[in-house]
Amino acid sequence: MKNIYLIGMPSSGKSTLGKRLARMLHYRFVDTDKIIVKDEHRSINEIFATDGESYFRDAETRALHTVKPGKSLVVATGGGMPCFNDNMAYIKQTGVSVFLNVKPETLAERLLAHATDDRPLYKFDDPALLEGLRQKYNARLPFYQQADIIITGETSEDVLMKELGKWL
Repeated sequence: MKNIYLIGMPSSGKSTLGKRLARMLHYRFVDTDKIIVKDEHRSINEIFATDGESYFRDAETRALHTVKPGKSLVVATGGGMPCFNDNMAYIKQTGVSVFLNVKPETLAERLLAHATDDRPLYKFDDPALLEGLRQKYNARLPFYQQADIIITGETSEDVLMKELGKWL
C-alpha cells in the first residue's frame, strides 16, 4: 500500500491526525522529527543551536529517505521538510501527499495553547508570532500546494479517509 505523507505548518495537526489515521487504516505511524532526534541523539532545538538550520534540513532529507515506498506508513513530516532539497518530489514519488492547510491565526492559537519551546523557528512568547507564521506560511505555500490532497481548515479522519479513497 502507498505511504501517506502529511505536510503543513507546525501545529497544523500532522502528528495528531496522523496517529488516528494510521490506526484507522492499520498503517504504522512515523514522525520524521522523531527519526531525526533518534539518529542525531539530540533534540531539534539542540541541532538548530549547534549546527544551524542548513544542517537540520539535510538531516530532514536523510530521515525522509529512510521512509521506503509501499510500506503502509502514515508519515508526519516537519513543517519545512517539503520546501528543501527536492523533498516534495520524493514525497510525491513515494506516496500520497496531504496538505493540512490551517490558517496562521489558528496555528498561532495552537502554538500558544501548547506553550512549549520545542519549535526552533517559533517562540510562543514572541509578540510577532502571528506575523512570522503568516510570512512562513506564504513562503511555503507553493510547495504545500503541490500536494495530491489539500484539506482546508479543521478536518476529521472521515473526511480525510474519503479523499484518500481516491488514491489508495
